[in-house]
Amino acid sequence: MTMKMKLERGDAMGEAIRPSADLRNHYNEISKQCRDSREAVIITVKGRGDTAVLGLQDYYQMKSELELLRTLADAEDDVRNKRVAPIQNSFDDLRASLLERKEDEI
Repeated sequence: MTMKMKLERGDAMGEAIRPSADLRNHYNEISKQCRDSREAVIITVKGRGDTAVLGLQDYYQMKSELELLRTLADAEDDVRNKRVAPIQNSFDDLRASLLERKEDEI
């Protein structure tokens, strides 16, 4: 099913769908809707999805979650490619680095 068909049916992942004119004429209402529902509002132009509006708190949360997922994907890749070491080696390297920094400050 195409995005246009989903938008016409109003089921694009549960988000509210509004025409671009509403963004100009009812910004405060859309902003409140995003904050209260914690869902994106899809803005359409000529009946097609164009933009997603999301509350700032939800945007930051989504951005943090994506960063975490990327980090986990990198870690999984490291394990798959045997780029791992015992945790004690990591702690020893970190401790040596911190001691070296401390000595440089003195």
